[in-house]
Amino acid sequence: MAFLTKGYNEDPAKVLHGALFDEDYDEMVIVKDIEMFSLCEHHLLPFFGKVHVAYIPKGKVIGLSKIPRLVEVYARRLQVQERLTRQIADAIQEAISPLGVGVIIEARHLCIMMRGIEKQHSSTVTSAMLGCFRQKDTRQEFLSLVQQSASGGA
Repeated sequence: MAFLTKGYNEDPAKVLHGALFDEDYDEMVIVKDIEMFSLCEHHLLPFFGKVHVAYIPKGKVIGLSKIPRLVEVYARRLQVQERLTRQIADAIQEAISPLGVGVIIEARHLCIMMRGIEKQHSSTVTSAMLGCFRQKDTRQEFLSLVQQSASGGA
């Protein structure tokens, strides 16, 4: 259980601040298909899936490996998917103040699969869109690029 909840002992800000770089780049940066495993805080059962993170820098970029590390910090806590999605987006927003941040999580929950309704093939999708990702064109570009990975296009 200590391993599954080790995120409580890690500081998300320190994870990101270890690799922030000044860079004059203003196009979308996406790290997609990040594997995620967490525990539902209500049932203490696992949920797992993929996280897709994007941001548009404004003078600073994050070392690419730090984004999956950030996901891991928050996922290794007792969680609900909705909060996890927002925590990842908020941490990036706070660290580098980009033009915008988008996070999508697609997950399967054992609390749905093995208890209660017992539906084996359902999945839950959550998103958090901050800044320019609330604009239709930016959101659509992000969604389109994430879907390319799902269909093997990238």
